[in-house]
Amino acid sequence: MLKKIWLKLNNTTIGGAIIIAFFSVLSKIVGLLRERLLAVHFAGNQIDILDSYYAAFKLPDIVFNTLVLGALSSAFVPVFVRYLHRNKTEAFRIANSLLNTLLVIIFILTIIGIITADKIVPLLVPGFDSAKTILTVRLTRIMFVAVIFFTISNVLSGLLNSFRKFFTFSLAPIFYNLGIIIGIIFLTDWFGVDGLAWGVVLGSILHLLIQLPEVIATGWKWQPLFAWRDKGVRKIFKLMLPRTFGLAVNQVNQLVIVIIASTLASGSIAYFNLANNLQSFPISVFGVSIALACFPVFSRALADKNTSQFQESFSVNFRRILYLIVPASVLLLLLRAQIVRLILGSGSFTWRDTIQTAQTLGFFALSLFAQSLLPLITRSFYALEDTKTPVLVSLGSVIINIFLAITLGQKIGIFGVALAYSIASIINMVVLLIILRLRVGYLDDEKLAGAAIRIGLLSIFMGLTAYLIMRIVAPLVNMRTFIGILIQTTTTIIISGGLYLWLSFLFNFPEVQIIKNYLAKYIKIFK
Repeated sequence: MLKKIWLKLNNTTIGGAIIIAFFSVLSKIVGLLRERLLAVHFAGNQIDILDSYYAAFKLPDIVFNTLVLGALSSAFVPVFVRYLHRNKTEAFRIANSLLNTLLVIIFILTIIGIITADKIVPLLVPGFDSAKTILTVRLTRIMFVAVIFFTISNVLSGLLNSFRKFFTFSLAPIFYNLGIIIGIIFLTDWFGVDGLAWGVVLGSILHLLIQLPEVIATGWKWQPLFAWRDKGVRKIFKLMLPRTFGLAVNQVNQLVIVIIASTLASGSIAYFNLANNLQSFPISVFGVSIALACFPVFSRALADKNTSQFQESFSVNFRRILYLIVPASVLLLLLRAQIVRLILGSGSFTWRDTIQTAQTLGFFALSLFAQSLLPLITRSFYALEDTKTPVLVSLGSVIINIFLAITLGQKIGIFGVALAYSIASIINMVVLLIILRLRVGYLDDEKLAGAAIRIGLLSIFMGLTAYLIMRIVAPLVNMRTFIGILIQTTTTIIISGGLYLWLSFLFNFPEVQIIKNYLAKYIKIFK
């Protein structure tokens, strides 16, 4: 019985969505614990260490995100799935050729990055003093080692996603966060601040090792192949080039944010990243997990030229994301200070740190719906084997973001940088959605528009209720204590969230039926 349930969970789209969503939540919870430990140990008087730590990710991220994610997110999975249906051996041959090619390129770039870090990093953090710059260079060099392990691990993730094996694929990010936590708690005792970077390396190794057994079970084994002229390999590289360019543009965007933030008040980079990591929780749970589970379905439907199936799947999942993320955005905006204090407010994390992070989080919350929908919309283009359109649109939004970040950053500091990010994200999402509509045709337009209006109005009513509950509960508890803040926050979320759910059932929102059907499929899996 248990084996039957497990097979349904790990080998079906609905089961995959369950696994991805569950472990995504678990991973984000562990990620929040990671952020809390960082704040507890290195905020306040040591906030400069967090600035250096977050800044140190940027140069390795340029290499990894641009080359590896560019290949896997947009090119590898659709091509591999197509070959897998025809010839499993040939599909593995393509996978090995891609892996080996990427490893050679990444290894060379890693060595170059380590050697030249002391020349490049100061250009990325012009506002840092010499001590912060030296620390950032040192952490950057260590983090470059993690890129090699992540390259292997993410190719394995692509294989598992293609086979619809979602368990260890979803478990890997948890082990990555556990590695960083080990670095914070233990490795810093042995290596000092450098232990933070070695924790990242450990996390990348665990990310790889946890997936390896399940990948081997699919029949894959490593082979020293470099099939440069293979049609499938050339197809992957052809598809990944526009996406690689797009990710490079996005990395430039991230670098500009770091450059701007380094010239602002001390701790600006830390506040931006802490707030960004907090907002990524609902995005990952409601947006990324659904998009990941849908991607193979999109690819298969469009490969079979079944446009109606794609349109139906897109509409259902678009509305599902909206139904979940819009009320979450409202609550996050209203309770931002409480959430920051509950998750990060301990140890070295001062009240000033709380306010700076909470206000930054508030500006991020404005675009939470757009950021959550982007993974679904973008993967729709990938399934169409169109990697150019998302790149061009992303390029435009990045230019807007950079311009606004420079302008608003000078006026309202790091809050302006976060606001610029939100505006650019909304523009990116809207433009891509319009283009997808023109490309594919009818996307269940009436239902999408109706859902946006219904969910928006109900979320506003829920927000007003939540604000009233906050005002009522505040005088009844000690808001200077953890327990008092926890009581106010949980009471507000439970009552207002319950009201949102009850009213959507009462008025028979179509999105509720989606959830009912979804739950029915879940229950069916366990029967």
